[in-house]
Amino acid sequence: MTDLFPPVPKRGAALIGLLSVLLCFAIVFPGVAHAALKIDITQANVNPMPIAVTPLVGKEGDAAVTGRNLANVVMGDLERSGLFKPLPETTFIEKISDANISPRFGDWRIIKAQALVTGQVTPQPDGRLKVEFRLWDVFGEQQLVGLQYFTEPNNWRRVAHLISDAIYERLTGEKGYFDTRIVYVAESGPAQKRVKRLAIMDQDGANPAFLTNGSYLVLNPRFNPTSQEITYTSYEARVPRVYLLNIETGQREVVGNFDGITFGPRFSPDGSKVVLSRSVAGNSDIFSMDLRSRVQTRLTVDPAIDVSPCYSPDGRYITFNSDRGGTQQLYVMNADGSDVKRISYGEGRYATPVWSPRGDLIAFTKILRGNFYIGVMRPDGSGERLLTESFLDEGPTWAPNGRVIIFFRQAPTRRDGSGGSSRLWSVDLTGYNERPLITPGDASDPAWSPLIR
Repeated sequence: MTDLFPPVPKRGAALIGLLSVLLCFAIVFPGVAHAALKIDITQANVNPMPIAVTPLVGKEGDAAVTGRNLANVVMGDLERSGLFKPLPETTFIEKISDANISPRFGDWRIIKAQALVTGQVTPQPDGRLKVEFRLWDVFGEQQLVGLQYFTEPNNWRRVAHLISDAIYERLTGEKGYFDTRIVYVAESGPAQKRVKRLAIMDQDGANPAFLTNGSYLVLNPRFNPTSQEITYTSYEARVPRVYLLNIETGQREVVGNFDGITFGPRFSPDGSKVVLSRSVAGNSDIFSMDLRSRVQTRLTVDPAIDVSPCYSPDGRYITFNSDRGGTQQLYVMNADGSDVKRISYGEGRYATPVWSPRGDLIAFTKILRGNFYIGVMRPDGSGERLLTESFLDEGPTWAPNGRVIIFFRQAPTRRDGSGGSSRLWSVDLTGYNERPLITPGDASDPAWSPLIR
């Protein structure tokens, strides 16, 4: 849990009034200063804010090492967002040796830091660590955020992500997305005998782990928006079936017994239903299933191929792609299957629509003149923007705050069978901050978790 504490008194005074709490609950104390320092993330192209993240002070045991590791993870989180420019430690004039004393703001203005992060790590008698950090407005010379966390030593990375979230939220006005995980399909082996396993990692690529053993094909992992549970398609029984998997407990179950082939499952916003495609005799339609009653409801009845359904965040609508109009296009309908409307009218074909958690946009894959694009449009089809372009970009998934998209990019296969590698990439809504995610091997079909807490 977290505990906000008041601004540090002027240099030389002692810090008082820290409360002992557990990880992940926050209390706001009166008197925390609020300056005008803020990033406007609605601009088309944001100049990253220079920020100095100092190693968290540690004076006992391995606390200094942990403090430096925490700072490195925070810097990595903020830099990858594209909104911050962490300054190198070699430029620091002041060395922070006591996080309970206000910094020399003039020293940080000289190196053009607009924001400053300080903190300390203190081992506790019960074996836990107390991690404290403060975010400062350098030009306003005041504290913007002060938090402390109590945690087990092996949980320090998650604390770093929580600190990053707090900084991001205070300086942008938007919720952070760093305390999250990504589930994806890990790929290995030759193209003719590809092994595909479910894998999971922190959003920064740390702590990768396999969830299936590779003895059968897996596809389409998707997170429950309300819990650490996923749904995915598995060929374990030699025909595709949809499964539910609780990541924390490892408990797994089949989602109903459908006739025909089922694929592309996604949860409803409250996690009580899944919506999926079901193919019988070569025709694919969209169905929903109540996870408690197991009652199935057919939502589309059309001779065309209807696939890739996804709920709006309020649960009132579903977007999907269909060739019912002659080419592969995007549609929106009411959650009960009524009032189907086509929303894509640009050149090319459209696929894999995914509604933003904010409800304002739908991300999609577009195929045009032999290239693939990741793009976004409003739910009524207006405002289409293409964010990426390559030989093959596919499978967009949103960060929980609706500001960043992860997708997978596949390289062309050469005539000798080499190449064809598939990797995860991220891009923000400006389209400027595009960068690869580090995975142990090839990766595809990502899905972003909700915030863990």
